[in-house]
Amino acid sequence: MGVLAFQEIETKTPIDDDPVVRRQVQCVADSLLNRLGGNADSSAWEVVVFKQDQANAFALPGKKIGVYTGLLKITENQDQLAAVIGHEVAHVIARHANERVSTNYLAQSGAQLIAAMAGGSTTTRNNVMAMLGVGAQVGILLPFGRAQESEADLIGLDLMAKAGFDPRQSVRLWQNMSAAGGRRPPEFLSTHPASATRIRQLQERMPQAMELYEQAGSAGRRPRCW
Repeated sequence: MGVLAFQEIETKTPIDDDPVVRRQVQCVADSLLNRLGGNADSSAWEVVVFKQDQANAFALPGKKIGVYTGLLKITENQDQLAAVIGHEVAHVIARHANERVSTNYLAQSGAQLIAAMAGGSTTTRNNVMAMLGVGAQVGILLPFGRAQESEADLIGLDLMAKAGFDPRQSVRLWQNMSAAGGRRPPEFLSTHPASATRIRQLQERMPQAMELYEQAGSAGRRPRCW
């Protein structure tokens, strides 16, 4: 279902063909994905930069990542982009979308849902895509739950630190997001609300993240994506 959802987004959204932008985003994603552990292989993931002026990104089951060019106008450096991508990948590895789809479609099998995605009604496809975490892209707002958001924040923080990105930039990112839109915050915040509680949780976890960051530096992991 994640693959089908990604394909649908690709058919509706132009893809950025700037080689510099694509290389930078791919570099950040690869650095994070190579730290997932186990038999992690960044080449198994597809990363696409979509040319659209919304500050957003997403990751889907099926190893798909989408980043919108509008996000690159807000992220000040590679570390802040790593915080966003790390957060989105965290939703996938924590199986948050799986939980939501399973809860909402208890009576249907995976095969039935795939068939619905492939040839079902627009409403059904949009509902499934919203539960997969890309609702904002198809006009349906279905944020992850507060507990899932907190879990993704902390998993993503550790992941970016292990990859050698400065975890302190995650806090700066949320501050940038809040300031960027004034009365109309960026799209990313509509499904990922920046709050004092969220920033506090990141700051509380920061000592452990900084240890991971220093360990990554000692191991020679300091990405230079731009």
